Amino acid sequence: MIHRLSGVIAIVLTINTAIYAQNDSIKPKHLLILPVIARSIETGWSFGSAGSYTFHLSKKDTISRTSNLQILALYSTKKQLVTAINGSQYFDREKYILNEQISFSSYPDKFWGLGKNTSDEAEEAYKFNQYYVYLHLLRKIAPHFFAGVLFETQKVWDVSYQQGGLFDQQQVPGREGYQVSGLGSSLTFDNRNNAFAPDHGIFCQLYFNHFDKFWGSKYNYTNIVFDLRKYISTTRGQVLAFQLYSFNNTGEVPVRSLASFGGANRMRGYYDGRYKDINQLLLQAEYRFPVYKRISAVAFGGGGSVSKSFADYSLSDLKFSYGAGVRFALNKKEKLNLRIDYGIGQGKNNGFYLQLGEAF
Repeated sequence: MIHRLSGVIAIVLTINTAIYAQNDSIKPKHLLILPVIARSIETGWSFGSAGSYTFHLSKKDTISRTSNLQILALYSTKKQLVTAINGSQYFDREKYILNEQISFSSYPDKFWGLGKNTSDEAEEAYKFNQYYVYLHLLRKIAPHFFAGVLFETQKVWDVSYQQGGLFDQQQVPGREGYQVSGLGSSLTFDNRNNAFAPDHGIFCQLYFNHFDKFWGSKYNYTNIVFDLRKYISTTRGQVLAFQLYSFNNTGEVPVRSLASFGGANRMRGYYDGRYKDINQLLLQAEYRFPVYKRISAVAFGGGGSVSKSFADYSLSDLKFSYGAGVRFALNKKEKLNLRIDYGIGQGKNNGFYLQLGEAF
């Protein structure tokens, strides 16, 4: 789950507890609990906590990467709530991998209309309640190569928006609430050396997910995603990271399933959803380097756009962003970082981000 905090003033306290299983001194379990006080333009003051639990499912397994489970809960003075659970579990020798994301949010958002040329002045506010469940089970079929099945369901209700505004003018599907459910499959190549902050390796994943009325979906559409990441270790702990990301849909796509440009992980500097459309294509890069003991820093940049179809992309419509950030190692051994980034996009787009783990 990604939560964007713009104009953040945060106080974070960390409790790092190592829990050892009986007769197991090799692979400890680490529990991180982070009480958070934050302020953002959208929420005012927010109070809550974030936690991360890292562990190994088998102490005899020396091959599998570290499993993790992350929890976030935030409540604001404007009565806005975001809760989420994210995780990845690596079973014996990574024969199976389970990824999950479960969230509930009651949160205002912003909408500028559909398309790549919307105006900053077109901004409209809307509210919604949403729960979201994503489960992805992968099975190893060759070294570093996995085939997977996935399930996704989402319900959006109590949608409040400006009647006669952009939602109605553009007849955006889902503006009155909906539920969708999808089943799909994936192919993944992953030889990264770490789940949180890899310094070498490749991650390449192609998956499609079909949403159909046959299994309870209000809308019929298909989502196809291609995600390619490359990590290059240079000298003295420095890392170059690259990501090519393509998000595509066919069919009638509801508002919360459209390609959403921006956010804490992709094209930092843009509000998540500043540009919305059927498809999205972007390329971003990041340079990571150590500073002092547990502190490190990054510089990043990227470019991309949204479109109605692949043929609709144009170099003249590219959006760019860049920025920098600092990292504090909460768990040096597992490379779990607390990151604070400031991203700058074009026009009036800029903002702070606070998150556990790297952007990609």
